[in-house]
Amino acid sequence: MGFIKAFAGALGGALADQWKDFLTPPDGLAPTAAIFPAVPRGQNAGRGSNTKASDNIITNGSRIVVPEGVALLTFQDGQLTGLVAEPGGYEFRSQDPNSRSVFAGDGILASTVMTSWERFKFGGQPGSQQLAFYVNLKEIPNNRFGTQSEIYWDDAYLNAQVGAVTRGTYTLKVVDPVLLVKGFVPLTYLTPGGPVFDFSDLDNPAASQLFTEVVGSLAAAFSRYTNDPSQGNRITRIQSDAAGLGQALAGAVEEGFMWTSQRGLTIGKVAIAAIEYDEDTRALLSDVKKADALGGARGNSFLQQSVARGMQAAGEGGGGAANMAVLGLGLNAASGAAGALQQPTAPAPQAAPAPAAPAADDTVARLTQLKTLFDQGLITQADYDAAKAKALGL
Repeated sequence: MGFIKAFAGALGGALADQWKDFLTPPDGLAPTAAIFPAVPRGQNAGRGSNTKASDNIITNGSRIVVPEGVALLTFQDGQLTGLVAEPGGYEFRSQDPNSRSVFAGDGILASTVMTSWERFKFGGQPGSQQLAFYVNLKEIPNNRFGTQSEIYWDDAYLNAQVGAVTRGTYTLKVVDPVLLVKGFVPLTYLTPGGPVFDFSDLDNPAASQLFTEVVGSLAAAFSRYTNDPSQGNRITRIQSDAAGLGQALAGAVEEGFMWTSQRGLTIGKVAIAAIEYDEDTRALLSDVKKADALGGARGNSFLQQSVARGMQAAGEGGGGAANMAVLGLGLNAASGAAGALQQPTAPAPQAAPAPAAPAADDTVARLTQLKTLFDQGLITQADYDAAKAKALGL
């Protein structure tokens, strides 16, 4: 009795599976979904044509739609059997007896009796499992990262170690779907009824691992970006160069974790939402900003104005030509100190020789004016000390 019942169930399932199906991506997918199943649209379509087909069996002649920006992977009993990466509509064909269909030209005997016999041996159920999954090939947005404490790296332009706390987002791109599913995606996501593989889902252990690896690669990425001699990038450009920083981060994660070569993944663009430098780095950036402001024509103008103010102050304080001579000395010293900012285009004018004056008065005047130049920041400490020693005959 059980034999006849099992055979009847097997025959009913085989007949139901004769119907061709139409498979597409599921509805309501999130933009961050990376892997999702192909779902049948012909079953339970509201017309009562076929409501008893077996799960996880794709009938020969069924049509599978592959939209733009996705790839289709098919599996037979856990083994990858097909890859379609070009958009279009495709017809499914398989040599598996469970997929045979009289509507696909497989013949009545082959598609019913023999299939039923094969199913009978498994208690009326299909003896194989056929699955189809889509892989998102577009840039997958809104993958977040953030650091809880400062990360540090050596900066060639500042010639110092710098540190910052940062957070932002990056885009991911699947460049090899076969590598991704065979080498990285947990089996949970490649089984019937499994969840959608979403990179933004922190309950997804694989996505959490990627998040940790990105955070661990940030210091190396920032170092790559700011120390590339061919780019001349400064630390202050990090927030505005999404593509350049993306290349640096992609290179860092590939070097550290081999995303592309072993997982079929790469990073596209990186957007920094916020970056907060530590106290030492902020001080360095402030000094660089001042140096930039004093560079070129602007620095030359500032220097000339400062010397003019010093000469006016010297004239108001008395001393006459002797003071002018000392200011000439100060101008030369100040020009030497500003040499790091720009090279002078012509030698500084030489001051007229000062008329003879008592030695003691001349020395006091020189020292007074040197101190004035030093206090106004027109000469350095070294210039001041050297001139002072010379004036005193040391």
